[in-house]
Amino acid sequence: MDAIRGFLDRIILVIGVVAAGCIPSFIAQYRQRVGGQLNQVLLDLAPFQAIANQSHHGSLQELIQYHLASADSTFRREGTAIQTMADSAERLRQALQSLNTDLYHQVAYLLTNADPRIARATWDIFSPAFNITPQSVVFALIVGFAIWLVFLAIWTLFDRIAGILLAR
Repeated sequence: MDAIRGFLDRIILVIGVVAAGCIPSFIAQYRQRVGGQLNQVLLDLAPFQAIANQSHHGSLQELIQYHLASADSTFRREGTAIQTMADSAERLRQALQSLNTDLYHQVAYLLTNADPRIARATWDIFSPAFNITPQSVVFALIVGFAIWLVFLAIWTLFDRIAGILLAR
């Protein structure tokens, strides 16, 4: 039984370190996807910003309010669509700002604020990679070691429960 545990705990340690080492590349790919979406929203907003520059003193918000105040229902719906794009741009800007920090804050951001649609889309085309930067290596070792400790704790718990049941 000790040989099995010794073999398994080393496998768990290696797998944990390698898996944790791929997290920074997932974050980089997530950040690239957020940046790409922001660029697209800004491109989509550009014609409206040009209209705002010409007719509303450069204020996109004034243009949106002009649309929303219209008696024409199609025009109001356009105002809602422009507002949705502007809100998306702001949300994506904030996400990029939150992801332009150290690895530990990036992980914390993704655990608490990740957009599920962006995370799913990133995961669907995720290409694992192991970044060899000091921060990534330390992160991989810490997380891999934590996974290994959880495995050892679970193994020890089951081993003690089995010992108690067998002693009866």
